[in-house]
Amino acid sequence: MEVIRGLHNLRDEHRGCVATIGNFDGVHRGHQAILDQCREQASKLRLPVTVVVFEPQPREFFAGDQAPPRLTRLREKVRLLGESGVDYVLCLPFNERLRSLTAVEFIDRVLVEGLGVRHLVVGDDFRFGCDRSGDFNLLAEEGERRGREGYSVEHTRTFTLDDERVSSTRVRTLLASGNFAQAARMLGRPYRLGGRVVADQKLGRTIGVPTANLPLPRLPLALRGVYAVVTELPAGLRCEGVANIGWRPTLGSDRPVLEVHLFDFDGDLYGQRLTVYPCARLRGEVKFDDFTALKQQIMADLARARRFFANPCPVARELGLADDSLPLASAPLAREAANFESSAGPSADHDG
Repeated sequence: MEVIRGLHNLRDEHRGCVATIGNFDGVHRGHQAILDQCREQASKLRLPVTVVVFEPQPREFFAGDQAPPRLTRLREKVRLLGESGVDYVLCLPFNERLRSLTAVEFIDRVLVEGLGVRHLVVGDDFRFGCDRSGDFNLLAEEGERRGREGYSVEHTRTFTLDDERVSSTRVRTLLASGNFAQAARMLGRPYRLGGRVVADQKLGRTIGVPTANLPLPRLPLALRGVYAVVTELPAGLRCEGVANIGWRPTLGSDRPVLEVHLFDFDGDLYGQRLTVYPCARLRGEVKFDDFTALKQQIMADLARARRFFANPCPVARELGLADDSLPLASAPLAREAANFESSAGPSADHDG
């Protein structure tokens, strides 16, 4: 798969495709159904599949910090799109120049002149253009009006699970509530975060709880708080543990961080890329009065997480995973995990 950054990088071999447009945040099962439609048409027409995405996402451009949290960074999104059979990802910078295009100008410059789209798959509620006049009907009319230089258009198929529409908004809600089991079903895979370990203040080592620290982008977070997690190391080793996701208000931080303590692990992880799978929400993140109180809470968190992992996980069978798969579970659905938040007392953050 190839990533094309900006219209100016389009070449002749990129023209002529089956395309779809959207944020594709999370690349969940609803998105995967859209990509299935694209591949079906691409196979019939013997054309590649191209996905058009925007960076930043339009809501982030307009709303800034008030935009919904991302489920996936661009790097992860591109990887997931490639695994779904996409041939090209056209990443357009969403800036004033792009925002100011009318709907017809967007069709001309991006779809016709840029990509030479032959077939387009979009939702019937899709809107675009600075005047908001762009919709499914306009796309169909303009495609037909252009004749041999035009394109055909079809609606996306709504994907439902348990009579509920799968959407990025719904996945965010499930993650925020700690229901990682249902979120995994909607995503088609366990939710995960990742990054490269960097050096930090190393305060955790002073209390016997060393952490691997992974910086997060300065964007709204889909998760904030303390979680029981499984972490996958580059060599494939999987370790249970506890992670804090957030801004570490007790000590203060100029950017959010994912910091993970691995149970029964002793090794140097600096510079390595880790993948972290949240399994149960233990509590929220607030500022603690002093480091002593924070230390006491951290020890309680570790004990709760160990008790959580000592119980059988109910999600593996539901997801069709092997017996030795990641021990994923949902806090609201597990009796002990459901009591974690209420029994934790005042919540705080991990530092170190």
